[in-house]
Amino acid sequence: MIIDGVEMKGLAVGHAAALADVLTRNRAAMAPYEPSRTEAFYTEAGQRARIEAMLEERDGGRLVPYVFVEAGSGAVVGAMNLGSIAHGPLCSGGVGYWIDRAWHGRGLATAGLAEVVRAAREDHGLHRVEAQTLVDNRASMRVLAKNGFTEIGLAPRYLHIDGAWRDHRLFQRVLHDEPPAS
Repeated sequence: MIIDGVEMKGLAVGHAAALADVLTRNRAAMAPYEPSRTEAFYTEAGQRARIEAMLEERDGGRLVPYVFVEAGSGAVVGAMNLGSIAHGPLCSGGVGYWIDRAWHGRGLATAGLAEVVRAAREDHGLHRVEAQTLVDNRASMRVLAKNGFTEIGLAPRYLHIDGAWRDHRLFQRVLHDEPPAS
């Protein structure tokens, strides 16, 4: 998928430096939406270790991590994950994403999520995909709505974000009603 000169690619260890850079630049803007992070998180070594752990999850079939990369410069401008993948009677996964503040409003998250939803059904055989947002994250709720997600509830004190337990709205998109693969 390419949109506005940005391509969504599978995450690789080679993205560590670019991820550390974009996360450092967006640190203040993302703080209200993120868990507390150590200083090491914002370093190339910290991102390399994080990526290696994510790739182990990918190899175990539990996570599909992506990055949004600007054509030409190779700069990372966002990330999206399909994680918590479960098969059997649940057949579900969860999505999470963020976009560099300088790239907001260009449709990257919306287009990326459409591709992840397609892959969840066609490549991974999932029945549903879920997402959660802070109760006041209207931009993320718009991305979810544009991709056919519906709100299914409220989870009080769901995640520890920006130093406190925060309420989240829960969303899902049912992809099909076929029985799970045996």
